[in-house]
Amino acid sequence: MYEVPALTYSFDALQPHIDSTTMQIHHDKHHAAYVSKLNAALEGHEGLQSKSVEALLRDIDSVPEAIRGAVRNHGGGHANHSLFWSVMGPGGGGAPSGDLASAINAAFGSFENFQERFSGAAAGQFGSGWGWLVATESGLEVIARPNQDSPLMEGKTPLLGVDVWEHAYYLHYQNRRPEYLKAWWNTVQWDTVAERLKQG
Repeated sequence: MYEVPALTYSFDALQPHIDSTTMQIHHDKHHAAYVSKLNAALEGHEGLQSKSVEALLRDIDSVPEAIRGAVRNHGGGHANHSLFWSVMGPGGGGAPSGDLASAINAAFGSFENFQERFSGAAAGQFGSGWGWLVATESGLEVIARPNQDSPLMEGKTPLLGVDVWEHAYYLHYQNRRPEYLKAWWNTVQWDTVAERLKQG
């Protein structure tokens, strides 16, 4: 049985960038629904239930076709949100250092170029979806993907992700997605992102 991970900070810890009501509904309702539906889809599939959600998504083609769509959507939702909570926190923002900064500079020329590319991809994602910084065999990439599609399904390792479904920002920012993204940078925990890069 998969479970929603507990936040390591309070619902109001990311204010004024992300309001507490949005955080509570997003974590306790939206994420919980993905987990509940993923668990329901995997009932009777003991071999799959024993895998981590990341392993499920990396090997999505081996999931039985009858439940593959549900695992893609709800497993993706669980994995994406679990990462999302972990890369945010109070006192975040600024710029990365060390190996992560070097990798970003190598891939994008500068941190500012990376931020512009990432924000542009996330803002430009049509409808619901995510903006991602991912690690690949050839280095770092910025991508955007629709719905709850996970980079894991493409063999890419997600390092940083931002949720641009309307439920992630609409209470506070309404239709102003770029404004939400600008504020969201102030929540990023670069040490966590750097650790994800190190772990590969």
